[in-house]
Amino acid sequence: MRIGELARRTGVSTRALRYYEEQGLLSPERRPSGYREYGEHDVRTVHGIRTLLAAGLSSTVIAGLLPGLPAPGERRPGPTCPELLAGLAAEDARIAGTISELESARRLLGDIMAAAAPGELITTPRPDAPSARKAPRRS
Repeated sequence: MRIGELARRTGVSTRALRYYEEQGLLSPERRPSGYREYGEHDVRTVHGIRTLLAAGLSSTVIAGLLPGLPAPGERRPGPTCPELLAGLAAEDARIAGTISELESARRLLGDIMAAAAPGELITTPRPDAPSARKAPRRS
């Protein structure tokens, strides 16, 4: 399939797909005409790239992970490189910290919303709000 079809099937722009290629994340075949030719494995690869990017991993880290990324429904052994494992552990800790911060923020929002009964909404305007200013007197 050509790049437009891959973009349509993955929901990723052609520009992003070219960027992935520049970063070494995708390696499409080239036709004699110069057009890129992608296969079904590239659809899975792009979905894996998007998932890892959404998790906050850099394209450099992703490039190291892709060879060991299992296809959907397939399980492969994980990476064995100690440096890669240490990097993954750090990413996992970072993601866990972000999740914890978001959960705290969500609890705080819930507490604020629960504390305000519908009849207790604040209706007093701020002093600097236009409706709080006194209208000029007319003579």
